[in-house]
Amino acid sequence: MNLICPLCNGLKEKKVKCKNCSDYMKDYGPIVNFYDDYSPYLSNDITQLVDGVSHDCCLHLFNCDNCNYDEKVKINRVRK
Repeated sequence: MNLICPLCNGLKEKKVKCKNCSDYMKDYGPIVNFYDDYSPYLSNDITQLVDGVSHDCCLHLFNCDNCNYDEKVKINRVRK
């Protein structure tokens, strides 16, 4: 069973409000992309092992442009 992240694949958008200022936050993609220079180019089979969430979730980094607050949000993967 192949699972994919609906945000990474452009199937859905997620609106997250900032807990500090209530402005909408921007999705900067999977948190694993920020681990090092090569992590965005690694296979999902590898990166799914290091983000700290279960295999059926993708951990995204959301940031508020207004107050610079960061939040990690679990996104449920869907069947391909």
